[in-house]
Amino acid sequence: MRVFPIFSLLFFVFLSASAQQHPLVTKDSLSQSKWVDARYDEMTLEQKLGQLFMVMVASDQAKSSTDKVKALIKEEQIGGVIFSTGGPVRQAKLTNEFQSVSKVPLMIGMDAEWGLAMRLDSTYAFPWNMTLGAITDNTIVHKVGKRIGEHAKRLGVHINFAPDVDINTNPQNPIIGNRSFGEDRENVAEKGIAFMKGMESVGVLSSGKHFPGHGDTATDSHKALPIINFTKERLDSVELYPFRRLIDAGLSSVMVAHLEVPALELKKELPSSLSEQIISGLLKEQMCFEGLVFTDALNMKGVTNHGKDGDAEVAAFMAGNDILLMPTEVKKAKEKLTKAYDKGKISEERLASSVKKILMAKYKVGLNSYKPIALENLYEDLNSRTDDLIYEEAIENALTVVKNNFYLMGVKRLENKKIAYVKFGDADSDPFIEELNKYATVTQVNGSDIATLKNKLKDYNLVIIGHHKSNESPWKAYKFSKKELQWLQEIADERTSNVILSVFAKPYALLDVSSFKSIDGVVVAYQNSELAQRKAAQLIFGAIPAEGKLPVTAHKDFPVNTQIKLKSLLRLGYSFPERVGFDAAKLAEVDTLVQHGLDSLMFPGAQVLIARRGKVIYNKGFGKPTYDSKDSITPDNIYDLASITKILGTLPMIMKMEEEGDIKLNNTFQELIPAYADTELKNVTVLKALSHYGRLPAWIAFYVDTLDKDRKPSKEFYRTEPTDGFSYKVTDKLYLADAYNDSIYNRIGRQDLKSNRYRYSDVGYYVMKKYIEKVGKKRVDEQVDKFLYQPIGATSTSYNPLEKFPKNRIVPSEEDKYYRYETVQGYVHDMGAAMQGGVGGHAGLFSNAGDVAKIMQMYLQNGFYGGTRFLDTRTVKKFNTCYFCDKNVRRGVGFDKPQLKDSGPTCGCVSRKSFGHSGFTGTYTWADPEEEIVYVFLSNRTYPSSSNTLLIKSGLRTRIQQVIYDAIVN
Repeated sequence: MRVFPIFSLLFFVFLSASAQQHPLVTKDSLSQSKWVDARYDEMTLEQKLGQLFMVMVASDQAKSSTDKVKALIKEEQIGGVIFSTGGPVRQAKLTNEFQSVSKVPLMIGMDAEWGLAMRLDSTYAFPWNMTLGAITDNTIVHKVGKRIGEHAKRLGVHINFAPDVDINTNPQNPIIGNRSFGEDRENVAEKGIAFMKGMESVGVLSSGKHFPGHGDTATDSHKALPIINFTKERLDSVELYPFRRLIDAGLSSVMVAHLEVPALELKKELPSSLSEQIISGLLKEQMCFEGLVFTDALNMKGVTNHGKDGDAEVAAFMAGNDILLMPTEVKKAKEKLTKAYDKGKISEERLASSVKKILMAKYKVGLNSYKPIALENLYEDLNSRTDDLIYEEAIENALTVVKNNFYLMGVKRLENKKIAYVKFGDADSDPFIEELNKYATVTQVNGSDIATLKNKLKDYNLVIIGHHKSNESPWKAYKFSKKELQWLQEIADERTSNVILSVFAKPYALLDVSSFKSIDGVVVAYQNSELAQRKAAQLIFGAIPAEGKLPVTAHKDFPVNTQIKLKSLLRLGYSFPERVGFDAAKLAEVDTLVQHGLDSLMFPGAQVLIARRGKVIYNKGFGKPTYDSKDSITPDNIYDLASITKILGTLPMIMKMEEEGDIKLNNTFQELIPAYADTELKNVTVLKALSHYGRLPAWIAFYVDTLDKDRKPSKEFYRTEPTDGFSYKVTDKLYLADAYNDSIYNRIGRQDLKSNRYRYSDVGYYVMKKYIEKVGKKRVDEQVDKFLYQPIGATSTSYNPLEKFPKNRIVPSEEDKYYRYETVQGYVHDMGAAMQGGVGGHAGLFSNAGDVAKIMQMYLQNGFYGGTRFLDTRTVKKFNTCYFCDKNVRRGVGFDKPQLKDSGPTCGCVSRKSFGHSGFTGTYTWADPEEEIVYVFLSNRTYPSSSNTLLIKSGLRTRIQQVIYDAIVN
């Protein structure tokens, strides 16, 4: 038996100060030493031996079972308990109960490798180690470790048996796998240190496991004794390497596995957990480890065959372990340990060595001044937005691209893409397909057989295949089925489309794929959590970069450390308010204000979207399409944008034409439309017209002249169905004479110029529309759809939306009792635009808040979005300039701008560089380059009657804007 000389703690502190810091010594080492010595000196032998035991308990067990543990605490005076399954509140109550009957405060342990959710319901699950292993920035791993430590501490847990630093070089390993940081020893060590230091920074002890290395075995030590049959040289250079690094970095404890390691222990079939050569010889003496040594669970099959009735526990202690974890026979083991002590087989020095270390650890975690766990807000403290933010950052940085032929990802040129999604696996895929559809129209395609599926896929030129496996635990099945492997190859081999494979499972799933030759893109997302799915979709479309590096060899084509970095294409991503410097609690006031608008009958329903720094952090629907509707507004509903059409439909075309020399800001109306050469309008310039300083009338009620004496649409001008000469569709039962379009422009030409002051006017946009269509030789809606909406992925944006979308997606705008005499739904509300077949220069566009935000973000990014430059930076700046501010005209060229005096279109809290527009139907959007904010408010305040001006009078839209700015914290 080895001799363990006892050192006084003062001498121990001296050693730790002069050499490597002892992992259990605290900054107030003198106080710690006194407390440890005092507690040890007052203990009986039975109490000292009791400290060696950490017994398992579960908060979901019957009271009869937890009472047995309580009895062990009282009668056998055990040193700690390790909690297994259950719930946080139940566990906290049990912990308080157990601590109240223990003479020496109990050390509470848990296996919480990826958070308390490894064992408990109603708690947070952080990414698995394999996922963390893909992250190249170790500060993120430190954050995860720290947050898991904070959760553990809040629940009264003093030691988390983590991190697992096994090097998983065997893909068939049934028990480690996803619990490992990977197969690269440096990466495993660095991640282990970062995770460990994160936990230790908040006062929770770490435990490196499973010593001397459980990564290269296909046997589960819970069921049998695995053999690690490598040379000492191999073990030293691979398996032991992370442990050595963590020990040097201050590891609190080591958990010794139940493994047969012939190169380190000569006795055949002796588990490492019972090996004096491995624990005392290798770990303590050769590797100079001074922290706590735990056995792995002593109820596992890998060790239970090596002694009953306490024999295994005695052997484990004799081998050098300090704490006997999850013993099967506490009372009998104590009796045998007592006999060994009485016979001199266990010396006082050996016993003191372990018990004093245990007491040092208890002091370090604050058990010298124990306080019960507070139950109030426990659930909330263990499930907070902070957790979401850390998880999100980890997942974003873990996502790994291992193949990207033709620079397929992030996906660009959306106008040329017809995209299908095919689901593999048996787990949820809804978040993935939902997120993909935020960027483009992605259709899920199913087939009962491969022939049917391939036939359906012929209509698509990009196929995204998602392999979705259970995210419940790292041990769940992860492989493709044989049928899926066959279908994957057949789909890829068709070559009628590009194929992207996204794997929401262990990267080893790729090992079974015979060839990746015909698969163009491969993303490893590691897990099938909702956030992993959403972030993978964002990565595929270039909203976020790809930073991850493969932590294991996933295929002969994808060796360990494979990494293809992708830059962001500057598409909008989706995140949480705190991620972009908002106070979410303050931002919640938006909900209150919108609800007030609903309650005050300002509008039946609304959408509100807020984005900052390229992230949509708020996108909600409120109310209903109509006051008596049974449906609720969602972000998918489509609204009549009214005058926002000016800056999202007409203006982009004018800006592009200006770049290409087809129009100049100093062009006059007579140059655009020669028929105006002899009118008062002839010298009105594009600049003045679009700045609303062109002396034009505010609007012209063209429709009034087409009504009969009963104020109904006159049969002279209208038909109830399309016929020759009557093709301008106002509604499905009202068609205007084609000739009347000329009448509209003739009437504009007959207008007198008004006084020379700011006057908001739609009239200039009629002229712009006519000129755009003259130059482009197509209707303006067709041109802007091709130039902007299709490439930018504005899939819910259209003029005449009934031609593309189901009627129930489109929100009604009015019960018209003055012109159309019907519910206006899916047809433009503005009468002038309706008389132009639903396509006006000033109105006619329909969209949802998500699409409006995309176009506003493009402007905010100076004309660039999604990898495409739509407009030059100089063009955006030129049009976002107030040219007549000195004339008290606040407007830019097309864009509305902040007020020059006290009141105006904004909250008064935005920057001068900001811009936007509002619409008659109750719409509003604003972008601020300085704060990088895009805000969208869409409503149908005109329903049931446009005479309802409560929204306008209340200033609700800009009051919401004020709340947004008040919520900024950085």
